[in-house]
Amino acid sequence: MFNVTKDELISFEDKIYDLFEEGELPYLIHLCGGNEDQLIDIFKDVKEGDYIFSTHRTHYHYLLAGGSPNKLERKIREGDSMFVFDNSINFLSTSILAGLTGAAAGTALALKMRDKDSKVWCFVGDGAEEEGHFYEAVSFVAGWDLPCTFIIEDNDRQVDTSKIERRGKDVIIKWPDCVKRYHYTPTYPHASTGSGKMVKFKEEVVTRYKNG
Repeated sequence: MFNVTKDELISFEDKIYDLFEEGELPYLIHLCGGNEDQLIDIFKDVKEGDYIFSTHRTHYHYLLAGGSPNKLERKIREGDSMFVFDNSINFLSTSILAGLTGAAAGTALALKMRDKDSKVWCFVGDGAEEEGHFYEAVSFVAGWDLPCTFIIEDNDRQVDTSKIERRGKDVIIKWPDCVKRYHYTPTYPHASTGSGKMVKFKEEVVTRYKNG
């Protein structure tokens, strides 16, 4: 959709990582990474006027949807990394697991009823696909042939629990055609362990906070 390169995505996230490490972002954040190629390919099909529903990990989605890097950095500095909204580009996000799947289905229904050309793109993780909200939204979209695609960003983690640990075996759930999936290894782990590098304050920053 917009000409955002892999290097630009990584550079932005590296900057946010550095800000957090230096103690400039005393908020909860979830950094993107490891899925640049997949997302760039997906967003080639996203058109201006489409609706993007994102997750707690918003940064790449927002930038690829045409969002301003400066505006996004300002939101992150204000503690809104997981709560990025921008009506000017039809972008919404939530930190609630599968929280916007129903809203995505409803938006797609409204677009079809109004005979609009726009489409809805709803991103979720592999943990969210186990939620009832997701099943209901997918069933509704598939049944009524609505202009909505759900993208499962499968990093084999729900917080820090793999699909095998959650489901008993590595089961890939078969969904209708309105659901797409890609697999990736995240640059940053979700919680205290896992693949990638930790996002944490420098030790001197921790000491500074402790000493007031």
